[in-house]
Amino acid sequence: MDTPVNILAIVGSYRKTGIIERAVDEILASAKERGAVTRKITLLDKRLTFCTNCRSCTQVAGENYGVCIHDDDMSALLQEVAWADALMLASPMNAGTVTAVMKIFIERLVCTAYWPWGTPAPKARRPRKSKRAVLVASSAAPAILARLTGDVTKRLKSAATMLGAETVGTLFIGLAAQQQHQELSKRTVNKAHKLGRKLAAGKSAGES
Repeated sequence: MDTPVNILAIVGSYRKTGIIERAVDEILASAKERGAVTRKITLLDKRLTFCTNCRSCTQVAGENYGVCIHDDDMSALLQEVAWADALMLASPMNAGTVTAVMKIFIERLVCTAYWPWGTPAPKARRPRKSKRAVLVASSAAPAILARLTGDVTKRLKSAATMLGAETVGTLFIGLAAQQQHQELSKRTVNKAHKLGRKLAAGKSAGES
């Protein structure tokens, strides 16, 4: 019997019933139907302190992530990431990039690097990509325009890389604010289900 895939979604949306949350739920439901074990974390519910760029967490060598000076929920979040075989990182586009709460989370991922004083650049503690990731984003603008003018998917992909995951798919939902309570289109739902099946099956990057 195959071991089920553990999938963790980390969501940076401010609307728990909005487009992003519902798209994430569709992907997770599809993966669960294929036998995956799923969990979802909404960053808005977590206590995350701003990174102060002190770099204390980057000074000790080794594969273990650096220890932050802040005593908040970040350490528990990284334990959830360690549990997961696959990740989903999700955020709507705000002012051309990820939401502030997702940005805080991404900045705190500096702990995934070894960067002692006197060296010009950080070095990943775990350079091998042992996980897979799907990115979910939305914008009030058309998807093509939003992806050309914003960097939300770039930021999410960078976070996935820092967490040791290779991005295997992206769901970008454009024109996501045409109505106050907008429904997901059939096309979006179908793509979400496809991505869920892909994560649950453990397909590698490059497969469609």
